[in-house]
This record gives sequence, structure tokens and C-alpha cells, in this order.
Amino acid sequence: MKVTKFGGSSLADAKQLKKVLSIIQADPERRFIIVSAPGKRNKEDIKVTDLLIEYAEKFLASQDTSMIEATIIERYTEISEALNLSTALPEIRAYISNLKHTKHTTKPRVMDLFKSSGENCHAMLIAEFLSSQGSPAVYIHPKEAGILVEDMPGDALIKKEAYDTIRQLRHLDKIAVIPGFFGITDEGEICTFSRGGSDVTGSIIAAGVKASLYENFTDVDAIYAANPNLIPNCQAITELTFREMRELSYSGFSVLHDEALIPAFHANIPVVIKNTNNPEAPGTKISSTRSHSNQTVIGIAGDSGFTSIYLSKYLMNRELGFGFKILKVLKQFNLQYDHMPSGIDDITIILRKEQLTEELEAELIVKLQEELALDEIKVKHDISMIAIVGEGMRNSIGVASRATAALATHKINLEMINQGASEVSILFAIDENQEDEAVKALYQAFFN
Repeated sequence: MKVTKFGGSSLADAKQLKKVLSIIQADPERRFIIVSAPGKRNKEDIKVTDLLIEYAEKFLASQDTSMIEATIIERYTEISEALNLSTALPEIRAYISNLKHTKHTTKPRVMDLFKSSGENCHAMLIAEFLSSQGSPAVYIHPKEAGILVEDMPGDALIKKEAYDTIRQLRHLDKIAVIPGFFGITDEGEICTFSRGGSDVTGSIIAAGVKASLYENFTDVDAIYAANPNLIPNCQAITELTFREMRELSYSGFSVLHDEALIPAFHANIPVVIKNTNNPEAPGTKISSTRSHSNQTVIGIAGDSGFTSIYLSKYLMNRELGFGFKILKVLKQFNLQYDHMPSGIDDITIILRKEQLTEELEAELIVKLQEELALDEIKVKHDISMIAIVGEGMRNSIGVASRATAALATHKINLEMINQGASEVSILFAIDENQEDEAVKALYQAFFN
């Protein structure tokens, strides 16, 4: 059996849903369908999830929500009428309208409740559509599916005991249509996964039912070796390992959430990325190993919006617990760091710029100086992190040399170089305004 997830662009309107129907009916092993909320129908359109966020913000601000409610309901009405459906629509209308009557008043709870309704309502509609077209289907709410999560609004994590309940879904005699993006706490509250959460749901269900394959349908033929918007005729990747995919996703690839594959990875279930608009394309397979293991670099990713904090102190390496003190300060300010390369007398903290306000940054600098008695501290914003990724780098000589030579040729200054202990990736910190040029230079070095 297969678990098949469709993204928002694949489910944006009736035309797209007909393509989805053909894909599902083409393979009887596609028994578990994970759905996103309706995405953009064109470049100027607005995703239903973004409309729901606006709805939640108006509700929290005690503003009139009638217009935004009507806009959201109209999206589902258009799809229902175009497909000659009628059963789910009244329930969807009531569900959207009743959101404003929630007992919750805190922003995290309200946001999770409102945002999750996009997937939830679409799953109702899609289950009706499949059944009407001769493929008996049943809508299953995450509570009924057993998607039990930790109580962490906006950043839910699946509980280990949830998989025992999810496994029981194997016995269904109909296609299961399950809304992605959220789970249920022990207290019955809705908690969403972080961005790209429908991918996480698909991976969880695949692991729970012990699927033979997890298919993730999106709007591209494959995962590419770099950003295809930057690189004309960019090389498609046919195979990736789980570790490579996580590194690339974390470093800027937008096809998959960087945490989405963890349940499938632990259950050793292969994943295939395919295109709803071109389902015959082979796509990209992600599994524990890849056959062409001699390929050194498999992909190049770039991500912006970082800040570097450089700390220097003479004889830092002799001071017991220095790193612990840094982590203690970061925890005190509720800051997460992404990288922390070090030398004998210096450490650089790389973190997401969005975590810092001017006031918080000033307080952080003072605290670090007080706690660590530093000789020097420098903060630099607008940093991009460029990653070259590949399992083959473990057994290859001169990868870093080729990369730095390519960057130097294009006069790209390096703020930092960091290679992880796994030797699957090498990271370069550069100025944001040179990110595109750096990706092009590295692609030229390793793929042309």
C-alpha cells in the first residue's frame, strides 16, 4: 500500500482535482491520501491558508470577519459546484463560520485552529469527490486517525504511542482521505506542525501503516541540483539519501520541509517526489542509500536571513565551560542557533535574524560580554548560508578546494566555512547580495 500526499497547488481548483482523481485511480495501492488546503490558482491568487490567517487576525483584533469568511467559503463553493458536489459543502460552510465562536483567545491556539481548517475542510470535499467518481473514500479526522501530538502550538511533534493507533488504519476497506498539517493533543486541542506540515503528516501516516512507498505530489517534475529559477536547464536529481535531502531542505530547498522525512526515515520507507501535472515523469526517489553513490556533490542550496555573532577571547580554549556559558545565555533569551564553528580563541554563532529585534540584540550583546568577559564581539546581519551536499564527499579529495576556488574566481568573500562531522555537507557564510552568484558559481564547478 502507498501513502500519497498532494500539495496545495495540486488541489487548487476543480481542474487540478480531476488530475488528482486520475492519479489515485491509476494505482489501487494508493489507499491513503493526505491533502493540503487549496493553494494558488495563479501567481496573483491567495492561498486558502493565508486567507485563514487573515481571518484569525481579524478575529483576534475583534474586527468584522464577514468578508473574509465569505471569500474562504467561496473557494470551496467554486470547487464543489464545478464538480457537482453537494454533501460536504454545508458542513464546510458551518465549520468556517463557527471558527469565530471559539472559546480560545490566545493567539497560538486561535492560529492553529483557524489555519488547520483549510486542510480539514478540503479533506471532506475530496473524500466526497472520490466517492462520487467510483472510488469509495472516507474522510478521517486526525483525531480518529490517531495523530496524537505534543501540546506545542505551531510546532507539534508526533507522540511515539500514536503509531499504534495509526497502524489500525491498514484495515480500512476504503480510500482514507486525511487532512495534513495538524494533530490532536491529549486534551483534544488542535496543534499544527511547523511550515510544510502536510508533508509531515504524510510521512507519519506512511510510517504508521508501514506503507511500501510515500509519494509526495507537487508542481515540479523532480528535485533539482540547485534552484532551477537561477540555473537554466538545471540537472534533475533522480536519487537522494534521507540525509542528503534533510541537509538540502534545511539549507534552503523548498520542495520538502526539512523535518518531513524523519518518520519515513526511521521506518525506512522510500519517498518519491512527483509532479501532479506530469505524473509520468519519474520524479526523485529518496531512500536510505542511492545506487550512484560515486557522485560527489548531489545538490547546492542557499538560504538567507542569518546573523553572525563573532566572539573572541584570548585562551578561550583553556576556559572550562565556555561553550556551556554561551548556550546558557542563548537559552535565557530563547534563541536557537544554527551553526557554531570555533577556533582556539574565537567562536561564531550563526542564527536566524528573524529571532532578533534591535532591543533584544543590544541586551544579548551586553549579557554575552558580562558572562564571558570577551575581548571582542562583532555582529553582522544579512548573511546567506550556502551548502554543497553529497554523501560522496566522504570519500573524495579536494571538494572544499574546488568550491572555494569557484567562489574566489567570482570574487565572493567567505565569512565562514563549516563542515559537519557527518561530512555530508560543507557550509559557506557569505553576504546576502552574493547568494545567487555563489550558487551559480558552485553549480558551474560541480555540474558543468
